[in-house]
Amino acid sequence: MTDAAEIKKCDIGRFNMHRRTASRVVFAAAILLFTLPCVAQTQEPDGQEVPPPLKILPTGEKNQLNAETDPKKHTSLALELSEGHLTKAEELVGKEDFESMLKELGSFNAVIDEAVTFIAKNNAGGGKILSSSKKLEIGLRSYSPRLEVMRRDVPSGYEPYLRGLIKAVRNARSKAIEPFFGTTVLPQVKNN
Repeated sequence: MTDAAEIKKCDIGRFNMHRRTASRVVFAAAILLFTLPCVAQTQEPDGQEVPPPLKILPTGEKNQLNAETDPKKHTSLALELSEGHLTKAEELVGKEDFESMLKELGSFNAVIDEAVTFIAKNNAGGGKILSSSKKLEIGLRSYSPRLEVMRRDVPSGYEPYLRGLIKAVRNARSKAIEPFFGTTVLPQVKNN
């Protein structure tokens, strides 16, 4: 065998060795790329939905709201209480205490529901109720963006409840302004 043939044989052997190594690296990279998403999914929280909290109005707050019969003062008190619960829930998200956050949001939801129920129950078409309705609707406007920010910061299991709460606030706003709209086009004439 000549030197040129041996060199060619060595070059072919090295080429085959590099090709085998390259194919092994490509194979290992392919396996790694396909298994990484599986590993990443198992490291996340189980993603199970957390059951929604109970809508419980604390006894002291319930007594305060029941004692207030003036629509304007009742609405102001309800907004103040709901603001307190939402602020506390935002603090708890920062501390990553999500169970306590849910309890606060349950109380927040209960206060809002109580305020909307109060307005619906006392709707006689008077100016005080219309003023209170407007005040409640304006107060509820600021809650949806704050809840949306909280939704982005919580684990995925808590997101469905927060989305539902955002919809509940939107529905409460709609119910709050219902007294402004009558069911008839023409004003009703009172007979003397």
